[in-house]
Amino acid sequence: MTDTLPSQPSAQPAGQSSEQSGTQPGTLSRGAQRLVLTGMVALCSLGAFEALAVATAMPTIAVDLDGLRHYTFAFAVVFATSVVGMLTAGRWCDRTGPAPAMWTGVALFVVGLVVAGTATGMGALIAGRAVQGVGSGLFGVALYVLVARVFAPDRRPAVFSAFAAAWVVPAIVGPGLAGLVVDHLGWRWVFLGAAALTVPAAILMRPGLTAARGDSPAPDGKRVGKDLKGGEPVVGRPERPLMHALRLAVSVLRAGRGLPAVVSVRALVSGAFTGAEVLLPLLLVHERHLSPGGAGLILTVGALGWSAASWVRGRNLLRLSHAGYVRLGGGLLALGMVGAAVLVLPGVPAGVGMAFWVLSGSGMGLVYPTLSVLTLELAAPHEQGSASSALQVADAVAAAIASSATGALLWVLYDVAGLPAYAVVLGLTGLLAASAMVLAGRTRPVAA
Repeated sequence: MTDTLPSQPSAQPAGQSSEQSGTQPGTLSRGAQRLVLTGMVALCSLGAFEALAVATAMPTIAVDLDGLRHYTFAFAVVFATSVVGMLTAGRWCDRTGPAPAMWTGVALFVVGLVVAGTATGMGALIAGRAVQGVGSGLFGVALYVLVARVFAPDRRPAVFSAFAAAWVVPAIVGPGLAGLVVDHLGWRWVFLGAAALTVPAAILMRPGLTAARGDSPAPDGKRVGKDLKGGEPVVGRPERPLMHALRLAVSVLRAGRGLPAVVSVRALVSGAFTGAEVLLPLLLVHERHLSPGGAGLILTVGALGWSAASWVRGRNLLRLSHAGYVRLGGGLLALGMVGAAVLVLPGVPAGVGMAFWVLSGSGMGLVYPTLSVLTLELAAPHEQGSASSALQVADAVAAAIASSATGALLWVLYDVAGLPAYAVVLGLTGLLAASAMVLAGRTRPVAA
Protein backbone atom coordinates (compact mmCIF):
# COMPACT_ATOMS: atom_id res chain seq x y z
CA MET A 1 0.00 0.00 0.00
CA THR A 2 1.27 3.46 -0.83
CA ASP A 3 2.04 5.49 2.27
CA THR A 4 1.97 8.81 0.47
CA LEU A 5 -0.48 10.59 -1.74
CA PRO A 6 0.97 9.89 -5.18
CA SER A 7 1.05 12.61 -7.78
CA GLN A 8 -0.58 10.30 -10.31
CA PRO A 9 -1.90 6.72 -10.35
CA SER A 10 0.76 4.24 -9.34
CA ALA A 11 2.17 1.73 -11.75
CA GLN A 12 0.88 -1.81 -11.29
CA PRO A 13 3.21 -4.80 -10.97
CA ALA A 14 3.70 -6.84 -14.10
CA GLY A 15 0.95 -9.33 -14.67
CA GLN A 16 -1.47 -7.73 -12.25
CA SER A 17 -4.54 -5.85 -13.39
CA SER A 18 -5.59 -2.61 -11.79
CA GLU A 19 -8.59 -4.27 -10.15
CA GLN A 20 -7.13 -7.67 -9.33
CA SER A 21 -8.66 -9.47 -6.38
CA GLY A 22 -11.87 -7.55 -6.70
CA THR A 23 -14.74 -6.66 -8.95
CA GLN A 24 -14.14 -4.61 -12.05
CA PRO A 25 -15.94 -1.28 -11.78
CA GLY A 26 -19.19 -1.34 -13.70
CA THR A 27 -19.49 -5.16 -13.91
CA LEU A 28 -22.58 -5.29 -11.70
CA SER A 29 -25.83 -5.18 -13.64
CA ARG A 30 -27.43 -1.79 -14.11
CA GLY A 31 -30.28 -2.89 -11.85
CA ALA A 32 -27.85 -3.86 -9.09
CA GLN A 33 -25.99 -0.58 -9.50
CA ARG A 34 -29.26 1.35 -9.15
CA LEU A 35 -30.08 -0.61 -6.00
CA VAL A 36 -26.65 0.11 -4.50
CA LEU A 37 -26.90 3.79 -5.44
CA THR A 38 -30.34 4.00 -3.83
CA GLY A 39 -28.90 2.67 -0.59
CA MET A 40 -25.96 5.08 -0.76
CA VAL A 41 -28.19 8.10 -1.35
CA ALA A 42 -30.59 6.97 1.38
CA LEU A 43 -27.70 6.68 3.84
CA CYS A 44 -26.41 10.14 2.87
CA SER A 45 -29.92 11.60 3.26
CA LEU A 46 -30.30 10.05 6.70
CA GLY A 47 -26.94 11.45 7.74
CA ALA A 48 -27.95 14.89 6.47
CA PHE A 49 -31.32 14.78 8.18
CA GLU A 50 -29.79 13.58 11.43
CA ALA A 51 -27.24 16.41 11.44
CA LEU A 52 -29.86 19.10 10.75
CA ALA A 53 -32.44 17.57 13.07
CA VAL A 54 -30.05 17.27 15.99
CA ALA A 55 -28.99 20.89 15.53
CA THR A 56 -32.66 21.86 15.74
CA ALA A 57 -33.42 19.65 18.74
CA MET A 58 -30.24 20.19 20.76
CA PRO A 59 -31.44 23.30 22.67
CA THR A 60 -34.40 21.27 23.97
CA ILE A 61 -32.18 18.27 24.69
CA ALA A 62 -29.63 20.32 26.64
CA VAL A 63 -32.34 21.84 28.85
CA ASP A 64 -34.06 18.49 29.40
CA LEU A 65 -30.80 16.79 30.40
CA ASP A 66 -29.52 19.78 32.40
CA GLY A 67 -26.49 20.05 30.14
CA LEU A 68 -26.39 23.55 28.74
CA ARG A 69 -22.76 23.92 29.77
CA HIS A 70 -21.90 20.97 27.54
CA TYR A 71 -24.04 22.11 24.61
CA THR A 72 -21.23 22.71 22.10
CA PHE A 73 -19.34 19.59 23.17
CA ALA A 74 -22.24 17.47 21.96
CA PHE A 75 -21.40 18.69 18.46
CA ALA A 76 -17.61 18.84 18.75
CA VAL A 77 -17.29 15.23 19.92
CA VAL A 78 -18.86 13.96 16.69
CA PHE A 79 -16.24 15.78 14.63
CA ALA A 80 -13.38 14.54 16.79
CA THR A 81 -14.37 10.88 16.73
CA SER A 82 -15.34 10.96 13.04
CA VAL A 83 -11.71 11.77 12.23
CA VAL A 84 -10.70 8.62 14.12
CA GLY A 85 -13.14 6.64 12.01
CA MET A 86 -11.90 8.20 8.76
CA LEU A 87 -8.25 7.48 9.53
CA THR A 88 -9.05 3.90 10.50
CA ALA A 89 -11.22 3.27 7.44
CA GLY A 90 -8.61 4.37 4.91
CA ARG A 91 -6.11 1.58 5.40
CA TRP A 92 -8.84 -0.89 6.37
CA CYS A 93 -10.60 -0.42 3.03
CA ASP A 94 -7.32 -0.69 1.16
CA ARG A 95 -6.57 -4.04 2.84
CA THR A 96 -9.99 -5.70 2.76
CA GLY A 97 -12.30 -3.68 0.52
CA PRO A 98 -15.12 -1.42 1.73
CA ALA A 99 -17.48 -4.05 3.22
CA PRO A 100 -15.99 -4.54 6.73
CA ALA A 101 -15.58 -0.80 7.35
CA MET A 102 -19.07 -0.12 6.00
CA TRP A 103 -20.87 -2.70 8.16
CA THR A 104 -18.86 -1.78 11.26
CA GLY A 105 -19.49 1.91 10.66
CA VAL A 106 -23.22 1.47 10.18
CA ALA A 107 -23.41 -0.71 13.30
CA LEU A 108 -21.57 1.87 15.43
CA PHE A 109 -23.65 4.69 13.97
CA VAL A 110 -26.87 2.90 14.94
CA VAL A 111 -25.55 1.99 18.40
CA GLY A 112 -24.55 5.61 18.96
CA LEU A 113 -27.98 6.85 17.93
CA VAL A 114 -29.68 4.40 20.29
CA VAL A 115 -27.41 5.36 23.20
CA ALA A 116 -28.08 9.06 22.55
CA GLY A 117 -31.81 8.48 22.13
CA THR A 118 -32.10 6.65 25.44
CA ALA A 119 -29.70 8.88 27.41
CA THR A 120 -30.80 10.04 30.85
CA GLY A 121 -27.96 12.54 31.24
CA MET A 122 -25.77 14.73 29.07
CA GLY A 123 -22.75 12.49 29.65
CA ALA A 124 -24.54 9.48 28.18
CA LEU A 125 -25.76 11.55 25.25
CA ILE A 126 -22.23 12.76 24.49
CA ALA A 127 -20.95 9.19 24.73
CA GLY A 128 -23.55 8.10 22.19
CA ARG A 129 -22.59 10.98 19.92
CA ALA A 130 -18.93 9.91 20.18
CA VAL A 131 -19.74 6.36 19.05
CA GLN A 132 -21.94 7.76 16.30
CA GLY A 133 -19.04 9.90 15.05
CA VAL A 134 -16.69 6.92 14.75
CA GLY A 135 -19.35 5.08 12.77
CA SER A 136 -20.01 7.95 10.38
CA GLY A 137 -16.27 8.36 9.77
CA LEU A 138 -15.94 4.67 8.92
CA PHE A 139 -18.84 4.43 6.51
CA GLY A 140 -18.11 7.84 4.97
CA VAL A 141 -14.76 6.61 3.64
CA ALA A 142 -16.20 3.20 2.74
CA LEU A 143 -18.84 4.92 0.59
CA TYR A 144 -16.12 6.52 -1.54
CA VAL A 145 -14.29 3.23 -2.00
CA LEU A 146 -17.56 1.49 -2.86
CA VAL A 147 -18.16 4.06 -5.60
CA ALA A 148 -14.76 3.16 -7.07
CA ARG A 149 -15.47 -0.57 -6.91
CA VAL A 150 -19.03 -0.53 -8.28
CA PHE A 151 -19.25 2.31 -10.78
CA ALA A 152 -17.22 2.85 -13.92
CA PRO A 153 -15.24 6.12 -14.06
CA ASP A 154 -17.65 7.78 -16.49
CA ARG A 155 -20.53 7.28 -14.04
CA ARG A 156 -18.80 8.55 -10.92
CA PRO A 157 -19.55 12.28 -11.45
CA ALA A 158 -23.26 11.50 -11.53
CA VAL A 159 -22.95 9.35 -8.39
CA PHE A 160 -21.23 12.10 -6.41
CA SER A 161 -23.82 14.57 -7.69
CA ALA A 162 -26.50 12.26 -6.30
CA PHE A 163 -24.71 12.36 -2.94
CA ALA A 164 -24.97 16.15 -2.97
CA ALA A 165 -28.62 16.00 -4.01
CA ALA A 166 -29.26 13.78 -0.99
CA TRP A 167 -28.97 16.93 1.15
CA VAL A 168 -31.76 18.81 -0.65
CA VAL A 169 -34.85 17.34 1.00
CA PRO A 170 -33.25 17.27 4.49
CA ALA A 171 -32.18 20.90 4.06
CA ILE A 172 -35.74 21.93 3.16
CA VAL A 173 -37.83 19.84 5.53
CA GLY A 174 -35.32 18.61 8.11
CA PRO A 175 -35.43 21.46 10.64
CA GLY A 176 -39.21 21.81 10.44
CA LEU A 177 -39.80 18.06 10.67
CA ALA A 178 -37.42 17.80 13.60
CA GLY A 179 -39.35 20.56 15.36
CA LEU A 180 -42.59 18.63 14.90
CA VAL A 181 -40.99 15.43 16.19
CA VAL A 182 -39.66 17.22 19.27
CA ASP A 183 -43.00 18.90 19.96
CA HIS A 184 -45.25 15.86 19.43
CA LEU A 185 -43.14 12.73 19.98
CA GLY A 186 -40.21 13.97 22.03
CA TRP A 187 -36.59 14.65 21.14
CA ARG A 188 -35.54 11.03 21.65
CA TRP A 189 -37.23 10.04 18.41
CA VAL A 190 -34.89 12.29 16.46
CA PHE A 191 -32.18 9.73 17.27
CA LEU A 192 -34.24 6.55 17.45
CA GLY A 193 -36.11 7.23 14.21
CA ALA A 194 -32.83 7.75 12.34
CA ALA A 195 -31.46 4.52 13.83
CA ALA A 196 -34.48 2.54 12.62
CA LEU A 197 -34.13 3.84 9.05
CA THR A 198 -30.36 3.40 8.76
CA VAL A 199 -30.40 -0.40 8.66
CA PRO A 200 -32.69 -0.75 5.59
CA ALA A 201 -30.61 1.84 3.73
CA ALA A 202 -27.43 -0.13 4.43
CA ILE A 203 -28.99 -3.42 3.33
CA LEU A 204 -29.69 -1.95 -0.11
CA MET A 205 -25.92 -1.61 -0.62
CA ARG A 206 -25.30 -5.30 0.03
CA PRO A 207 -24.88 -6.38 -3.64
CA GLY A 208 -22.09 -3.87 -4.16
CA LEU A 209 -20.41 -4.64 -0.85
CA THR A 210 -20.53 -8.37 -1.59
CA ALA A 211 -18.97 -7.86 -5.02
CA ALA A 212 -16.22 -5.64 -3.60
CA ARG A 213 -15.39 -7.95 -0.70
CA GLY A 214 -11.69 -8.62 -0.29
CA ASP A 215 -10.73 -6.12 -2.98
CA SER A 216 -7.12 -5.36 -2.10
CA PRO A 217 -4.99 -5.17 -5.26
CA ALA A 218 -1.63 -4.49 -3.56
CA PRO A 219 0.50 -7.65 -3.60
CA ASP A 220 1.58 -9.32 -0.36
CA GLY A 221 0.67 -6.32 1.78
CA LYS A 222 3.53 -4.34 0.24
CA ARG A 223 3.56 -0.70 -0.69
CA VAL A 224 3.42 0.04 -4.41
CA GLY A 225 3.28 3.61 -5.60
CA LYS A 226 5.14 6.82 -6.38
CA ASP A 227 6.95 8.92 -3.87
CA LEU A 228 5.98 12.51 -3.01
CA LYS A 229 7.91 13.86 -5.96
CA GLY A 230 6.13 11.61 -8.46
CA GLY A 231 9.22 9.54 -9.19
CA GLU A 232 9.68 5.84 -9.89
CA PRO A 233 7.38 3.24 -8.30
CA VAL A 234 8.27 2.36 -4.71
CA VAL A 235 7.88 -1.20 -3.48
CA GLY A 236 8.48 -2.07 0.14
CA ARG A 237 6.98 -2.56 3.53
CA PRO A 238 4.42 -0.05 4.80
CA GLU A 239 5.90 2.85 6.74
CA ARG A 240 5.20 3.44 10.39
CA PRO A 241 2.01 5.47 10.99
CA LEU A 242 3.94 8.50 12.28
CA MET A 243 6.20 8.65 9.21
CA HIS A 244 3.18 8.12 6.97
CA ALA A 245 1.37 11.03 8.63
CA LEU A 246 4.40 13.31 8.33
CA ARG A 247 4.95 12.55 4.66
CA LEU A 248 1.26 12.99 3.94
CA ALA A 249 1.13 16.32 5.78
CA VAL A 250 4.17 17.67 3.90
CA SER A 251 2.72 16.62 0.57
CA VAL A 252 -0.66 18.25 1.20
CA LEU A 253 0.74 21.46 2.72
CA ARG A 254 2.94 22.07 -0.29
CA ALA A 255 -0.03 21.30 -2.59
CA GLY A 256 2.04 18.93 -4.70
CA ARG A 257 0.65 18.45 -8.19
CA GLY A 258 -2.05 15.80 -8.49
CA LEU A 259 -3.70 14.19 -5.49
CA PRO A 260 -1.99 16.30 -2.79
CA ALA A 261 -3.34 19.45 -4.46
CA VAL A 262 -6.81 17.92 -4.59
CA VAL A 263 -6.74 17.38 -0.82
CA SER A 264 -5.37 20.91 -0.29
CA VAL A 265 -8.17 22.47 -2.35
CA ARG A 266 -10.76 20.42 -0.49
CA ALA A 267 -9.45 21.78 2.82
CA LEU A 268 -9.49 25.36 1.51
CA VAL A 269 -13.05 25.33 0.18
CA SER A 270 -14.37 23.42 3.19
CA GLY A 271 -12.78 25.87 5.60
CA ALA A 272 -14.00 28.88 3.62
CA PHE A 273 -17.58 27.67 3.27
CA THR A 274 -17.98 26.49 6.86
CA GLY A 275 -16.29 29.57 8.28
CA ALA A 276 -18.78 31.81 6.47
CA GLU A 277 -21.82 29.60 6.94
CA VAL A 278 -21.64 29.59 10.74
CA LEU A 279 -21.69 33.41 10.80
CA LEU A 280 -24.59 34.11 8.47
CA PRO A 281 -27.48 32.89 10.68
CA LEU A 282 -25.90 34.77 13.60
CA LEU A 283 -25.75 37.94 11.51
CA LEU A 284 -29.36 37.60 10.40
CA VAL A 285 -30.78 36.82 13.84
CA HIS A 286 -28.78 39.13 16.09
CA GLU A 287 -28.09 42.03 13.75
CA ARG A 288 -30.97 41.93 11.24
CA HIS A 289 -33.48 40.59 13.81
CA LEU A 290 -34.88 37.78 11.67
CA SER A 291 -36.52 34.81 13.36
CA PRO A 292 -34.47 31.60 13.58
CA GLY A 293 -36.68 30.09 10.90
CA GLY A 294 -36.20 33.09 8.63
CA ALA A 295 -32.46 33.11 9.16
CA GLY A 296 -32.36 29.38 8.41
CA LEU A 297 -33.58 30.11 4.89
CA ILE A 298 -30.08 31.19 3.91
CA LEU A 299 -28.84 27.67 4.67
CA THR A 300 -31.69 26.18 2.66
CA VAL A 301 -31.05 28.30 -0.45
CA GLY A 302 -27.33 27.53 -0.21
CA ALA A 303 -28.09 23.81 -0.14
CA LEU A 304 -30.39 24.16 -3.15
CA GLY A 305 -27.67 26.01 -5.09
CA TRP A 306 -25.20 23.28 -4.13
CA SER A 307 -27.53 20.54 -5.38
CA ALA A 308 -28.40 22.31 -8.64
CA ALA A 309 -24.74 22.90 -9.47
CA SER A 310 -23.91 19.28 -8.60
CA TRP A 311 -26.56 18.19 -11.10
CA VAL A 312 -24.91 20.36 -13.75
CA ARG A 313 -21.50 18.98 -12.86
CA GLY A 314 -22.68 15.39 -12.88
CA ARG A 315 -23.84 15.76 -16.48
CA ASN A 316 -20.87 17.90 -17.53
CA LEU A 317 -23.24 20.42 -19.09
CA LEU A 318 -20.58 23.13 -19.12
CA ARG A 319 -18.07 20.88 -20.93
CA LEU A 320 -15.18 21.98 -18.73
CA SER A 321 -12.14 20.06 -17.58
CA HIS A 322 -11.82 18.99 -13.96
CA ALA A 323 -9.54 21.95 -13.31
CA GLY A 324 -12.01 24.24 -15.06
CA TYR A 325 -14.83 23.20 -12.74
CA VAL A 326 -12.61 23.72 -9.70
CA ARG A 327 -11.60 27.16 -10.95
CA LEU A 328 -15.19 28.23 -11.72
CA GLY A 329 -16.51 26.81 -8.46
CA GLY A 330 -13.85 28.58 -6.42
CA GLY A 331 -14.73 31.85 -8.11
CA LEU A 332 -18.45 31.49 -7.41
CA LEU A 333 -17.70 30.50 -3.83
CA ALA A 334 -15.58 33.61 -3.27
CA LEU A 335 -18.04 35.92 -5.04
CA GLY A 336 -20.93 34.67 -2.92
CA MET A 337 -19.06 35.22 0.34
CA VAL A 338 -17.95 38.72 -0.53
CA GLY A 339 -21.44 39.54 -1.80
CA ALA A 340 -23.12 38.20 1.34
CA ALA A 341 -21.20 40.84 3.29
CA VAL A 342 -23.78 43.40 2.06
CA LEU A 343 -25.99 42.06 4.84
CA VAL A 344 -24.14 44.37 7.22
CA LEU A 345 -25.85 47.30 5.47
CA PRO A 346 -29.21 47.87 7.21
CA GLY A 347 -30.92 49.16 4.06
CA VAL A 348 -30.11 46.08 1.97
CA PRO A 349 -32.90 43.46 1.99
CA ALA A 350 -31.91 40.13 3.52
CA GLY A 351 -32.94 38.44 0.28
CA VAL A 352 -30.01 40.07 -1.52
CA GLY A 353 -27.52 38.43 0.81
CA MET A 354 -29.33 35.12 0.42
CA ALA A 355 -29.10 35.41 -3.36
CA PHE A 356 -25.34 35.83 -3.09
CA TRP A 357 -25.15 32.79 -0.83
CA VAL A 358 -26.77 30.73 -3.60
CA LEU A 359 -23.62 31.49 -5.61
CA SER A 360 -21.44 30.11 -2.82
CA GLY A 361 -23.56 26.99 -2.62
CA SER A 362 -23.31 26.61 -6.40
CA GLY A 363 -19.54 26.91 -6.21
CA MET A 364 -19.41 24.08 -3.71
CA GLY A 365 -21.68 22.02 -5.96
CA LEU A 366 -19.16 22.32 -8.78
CA VAL A 367 -16.02 21.81 -6.70
CA TYR A 368 -16.96 18.97 -4.34
CA PRO A 369 -18.02 16.31 -6.89
CA THR A 370 -15.03 17.22 -9.06
CA LEU A 371 -12.57 16.71 -6.19
CA SER A 372 -14.24 13.41 -5.28
CA VAL A 373 -13.90 12.16 -8.86
CA LEU A 374 -10.29 13.31 -9.05
CA THR A 375 -9.47 11.49 -5.81
CA LEU A 376 -10.58 8.15 -7.24
CA GLU A 377 -8.99 8.80 -10.63
CA LEU A 378 -5.59 9.82 -9.28
CA ALA A 379 -5.30 7.12 -6.61
CA ALA A 380 -4.31 3.61 -7.56
CA PRO A 381 -7.00 1.01 -6.74
CA HIS A 382 -5.19 -0.23 -3.64
CA GLU A 383 -4.82 3.38 -2.39
CA GLN A 384 -8.40 4.60 -2.85
CA GLY A 385 -9.29 4.02 0.79
CA SER A 386 -6.32 6.03 2.09
CA ALA A 387 -6.91 8.77 -0.48
CA SER A 388 -10.61 9.04 0.38
CA SER A 389 -9.71 9.10 4.07
CA ALA A 390 -7.21 11.92 3.51
CA LEU A 391 -9.80 13.92 1.55
CA GLN A 392 -12.46 13.63 4.23
CA VAL A 393 -10.09 14.21 7.15
CA ALA A 394 -8.84 17.39 5.47
CA ASP A 395 -12.45 18.48 5.00
CA ALA A 396 -13.43 17.84 8.62
CA VAL A 397 -10.32 19.35 10.19
CA ALA A 398 -10.45 22.47 8.00
CA ALA A 399 -14.14 22.97 8.76
CA ALA A 400 -13.57 22.68 12.50
CA ILE A 401 -10.59 25.03 12.51
CA ALA A 402 -12.34 27.58 10.30
CA SER A 403 -15.56 27.63 12.29
CA SER A 404 -13.61 28.18 15.51
CA ALA A 405 -11.23 30.74 14.01
CA THR A 406 -13.86 32.86 12.28
CA GLY A 407 -15.95 32.97 15.45
CA ALA A 408 -12.99 34.04 17.57
CA LEU A 409 -11.87 36.65 15.03
CA LEU A 410 -15.40 38.02 14.73
CA TRP A 411 -15.70 38.82 18.43
CA VAL A 412 -12.22 40.35 18.60
CA LEU A 413 -13.10 42.69 15.71
CA TYR A 414 -16.67 43.25 16.87
CA ASP A 415 -15.49 44.89 20.08
CA VAL A 416 -13.53 47.37 17.97
CA ALA A 417 -15.55 47.87 14.78
CA GLY A 418 -19.04 46.59 15.55
CA LEU A 419 -21.21 45.36 12.67
CA PRO A 420 -18.54 45.78 9.92
CA ALA A 421 -16.60 42.98 11.66
CA TYR A 422 -18.88 40.50 9.89
CA ALA A 423 -17.94 41.98 6.51
CA VAL A 424 -14.23 41.72 7.29
CA VAL A 425 -14.46 38.06 8.29
CA LEU A 426 -16.66 37.17 5.30
CA GLY A 427 -14.14 38.91 3.06
CA LEU A 428 -11.34 36.80 4.52
CA THR A 429 -13.27 33.60 3.87
CA GLY A 430 -13.75 34.83 0.30
CA LEU A 431 -9.99 35.17 -0.08
CA LEU A 432 -9.57 31.63 1.23
CA ALA A 433 -12.04 30.40 -1.38
CA ALA A 434 -10.29 32.37 -4.13
CA SER A 435 -7.05 30.52 -3.34
CA ALA A 436 -8.74 27.38 -4.67
CA MET A 437 -8.84 29.07 -8.08
CA VAL A 438 -5.06 29.54 -7.94
CA LEU A 439 -4.44 25.88 -7.11
CA ALA A 440 -6.97 24.49 -9.60
CA GLY A 441 -4.34 23.85 -12.26
CA ARG A 442 -2.26 21.79 -9.83
CA THR A 443 -5.02 19.21 -9.50
CA ARG A 444 -3.95 17.87 -12.91
CA PRO A 445 -1.53 14.94 -12.69
CA VAL A 446 2.06 15.32 -13.82
CA ALA A 447 2.38 14.69 -17.54
CA ALA A 448 3.82 11.27 -18.25
